[in-house]
Amino acid sequence: MTPTQSNDLPLWVQDRAKVIAASTDAKWRYQKPPDYTRSQQNLDKESIHHHLEGTLEAIVENLVRTFEMEVSWKTNPQQWLSVVNDKFRVSSNGGQEYTAAELGAKGTYNLFMSDSEHYKASEESFESSHDIFHSTFPQGFPWEVLAVYSGPPHVTFKWRHWGHFQGEYKDYAPTGETVEMIGMSVAHVTDDLKIVSLEHYFDNALFLEKLTAGGKIENSGNKGKGSGCPFGSWFQGLKKS
Repeated sequence: MTPTQSNDLPLWVQDRAKVIAASTDAKWRYQKPPDYTRSQQNLDKESIHHHLEGTLEAIVENLVRTFEMEVSWKTNPQQWLSVVNDKFRVSSNGGQEYTAAELGAKGTYNLFMSDSEHYKASEESFESSHDIFHSTFPQGFPWEVLAVYSGPPHVTFKWRHWGHFQGEYKDYAPTGETVEMIGMSVAHVTDDLKIVSLEHYFDNALFLEKLTAGGKIENSGNKGKGSGCPFGSWFQGLKKS
């Protein structure tokens, strides 16, 4: 696919900053739009690929980043520009399909990860789940497209999530390592590149294994003087890659 001028493309596959700027009537989760400045700095420094504007890879990357932003920040799914709201379905690892309304209510972490030994999605709210992972990765958890294997209407692509494990994960100690999650997805899109359905495939167990590798933190009452410092939630000032 030859590069296309960004301004000739639908808004939702342009840079997400343009989507945010154009969403003047959006109902934002914290009464204000997200600030992606820190996330963009991380992407500029740490991305493996910097796709040329207008290429298929850049279009897919922009679409998914816009989708993630809208799920995380726009509380009314009817205002999500990136999806066909009444038809949209999303699933992970061949599991249950969810609607836009269900995704907006529970959040991506809870619906994509479900219940396991080290993460109980059924016990977490949208806000608590985001607080957990934003505290675990205080410098952000960026996302990028690594490769696109097929174009519209059935877009198959490989992606990478990563973050620096510098905050506690629940009651497990941080290791300071860079934690990566590599996955594959299939997005079924319309002629104007809105998402009808999205299927994610990734190793959730391996991701959680890395987050528990530092071992459990001792009870605070048994810690030595000055032995730790809590990491608060920084969700209010964040952006997710």
